[in-house]
Amino acid sequence: MREMGRFGFEEMQDIQRELQAKYFDRWGGLEPRKGRDSLLWMMIEAGEAADVIKKKGDRPILEDPDTRRHFIEELCDVMMYFNDLMLCYGITPSELEEVYWAKHRKNMSRW
Repeated sequence: MREMGRFGFEEMQDIQRELQAKYFDRWGGLEPRKGRDSLLWMMIEAGEAADVIKKKGDRPILEDPDTRRHFIEELCDVMMYFNDLMLCYGITPSELEEVYWAKHRKNMSRW
């Protein structure tokens, strides 16, 4: 079992590479063509997370352990497809970090 601590995109991408390698024969690997599918699946999973909010409301996500876990599982599905998408297009965690910080600076100076 892995040690708990910081959990970032490097670890997430390692996990996704392992999963994709295991099911390569079934899923076909990671390439731009598959990235399109990953984006669509990610949006579907985001809709499932939104559905938990719609059906259960905010309070159960904050206070009911089962609802909270279900909501977090849906967010994990979103992140898994997001990482597959990054891998399909060869986007590294360092590239994401660089652009993320640039976008943050831009957003902080908007108004």
